[in-house]
Amino acid sequence: MSATLPTLSEIERACREASLGTSAPELHGSLCGWLAGGGDSSGHWLAKVMVDDALPVPAPGGVLDRMREVTAAQFEDRDFGLALVSPGEEASLAERSGALFDWCRGFVGAFGLAAGHDPKLSEEGAEALSDLARLARASAQDDGDEEDEQALAEIEEFVRVAALLLHGDCALAARHRGRLN
Repeated sequence: MSATLPTLSEIERACREASLGTSAPELHGSLCGWLAGGGDSSGHWLAKVMVDDALPVPAPGGVLDRMREVTAAQFEDRDFGLALVSPGEEASLAERSGALFDWCRGFVGAFGLAAGHDPKLSEEGAEALSDLARLARASAQDDGDEEDEQALAEIEEFVRVAALLLHGDCALAARHRGRLN
């Protein structure tokens, strides 16, 4: 995949300019949840995930549109190349874990909007969604050690794979069922 996600600071700036009142990781998590739940990847995604029909479609080629385009492509990537928007390694453990929990909050909310009340999930998908919901309720610690750093890396990888699994259960399975009928 050649295109990359806009940076955290670019997305944060776009959120402020659009008066969204959400962090970049939470907005990206919302987009991912929307797509994983089978939501339409058209330009109207922002109004849908923010539950505000008054929000305009992000400008073509702008930061939020590029985020949508790259994220949708990452979900379709056969190499499982989904990346999460988060602070870099130079950020504190508290900042990085807080951003991950924000991402999970966005994901779970938008997944519910797109997939509906009772989505058809595999056993693994149902367990992954439950785990993501638990992470969405978590809060960041102020400090940590090398063991906590390792745990965060493992949780980030779990979250990434869980999002891909849920996309497979809802979005890809629905497309596959549609082709069979």
